[in-house]
Amino acid sequence: MTMPVFLRRVAAGAKFSAFAVLAAFAASPSTAAPRGAAAAGWPHEKPMAWIVGFPPGGTADTLTRRAAVLLSRKTGQPVVVENRAGASGAVAVQAAASAAADGYTMVTMAGPGIDAQGTPALGNGLQPVAMLAKGPMVLVGPMANAPPADLQALLAEARRNPKAWSYATSGTGTPQHLAGELLNRLAGTSILHVPYKGGAQAIGGVVGGQVPLAMLGVMPLLPYIASGKVKAYAVTSASRLRATLPDVPTMQEAGLADYDISQWNLVAVAEKVPSARVAQLNRWINEIMTSREMKEALRVTGCVPLEGSPAFVSSFVRAEDEKWRAFARAVGIAN
Repeated sequence: MTMPVFLRRVAAGAKFSAFAVLAAFAASPSTAAPRGAAAAGWPHEKPMAWIVGFPPGGTADTLTRRAAVLLSRKTGQPVVVENRAGASGAVAVQAAASAAADGYTMVTMAGPGIDAQGTPALGNGLQPVAMLAKGPMVLVGPMANAPPADLQALLAEARRNPKAWSYATSGTGTPQHLAGELLNRLAGTSILHVPYKGGAQAIGGVVGGQVPLAMLGVMPLLPYIASGKVKAYAVTSASRLRATLPDVPTMQEAGLADYDISQWNLVAVAEKVPSARVAQLNRWINEIMTSREMKEALRVTGCVPLEGSPAFVSSFVRAEDEKWRAFARAVGIAN
């Protein structure tokens, strides 16, 4: 497979981690820009907390950490990323919904997804601030023991011997779970879902051979694909990732004509945070996500920044929820 230069550099290193990829594609002279002046009127009594609902090393965590660095530069105050893993992100959103309504505590939310009943959501304990980015997932398997040659060969094996096949994700009801069940629906397979606590743990499971497949975000998997530890069968988006995985087909190209799903991340705060602070956070995050250095960092992962107002976030999430909840009910993973 043709490998871009930055991935060859990562593959040649001693460690293969999401943070290694982040350093490889995000490092540039512009990332060392001087700290910006604090915006007038924004209080500085304490550091900002940015909560992530999964362990370190997954897509949401890696993206949040990059954005937090840039937000700290822009505001001139510390932004501390806190990993509160559990219940497919529900622990984190509960913590954010219960936080003081002062705008100092944010949470990264992932979608599309199926939240457990009673979990705080936009309009129910939380309010939207801004979008972060949208990007594809990728289906991978370990390179050991002569893996199937391509997606169609894999699906043929899964139909022939369904009990031998399962796929790991970062949790139940996550975008990766929906992507895996969309594969089952369109391919006529019954590959078993195996939820992990986070993307990094799921990667460990597939690299170590505990599960034969994983459906995860592209960002944390890049170094493992580059090093030959896992085989990439197909990406979930309608277009290939020309910058990083040019030889990996889309699900559509691999024979599943109607397959198209991407994951996205947004930022939310407690529902009673004053609108003026939400508006300020929205402006800062939109500026960060559309900055040259963030766009370049995202480009190599196939992700694109999503800019918009809190109202846009609400509208976007509402449409996604309606679409994917209907699908989840149809395949029996939601009521």
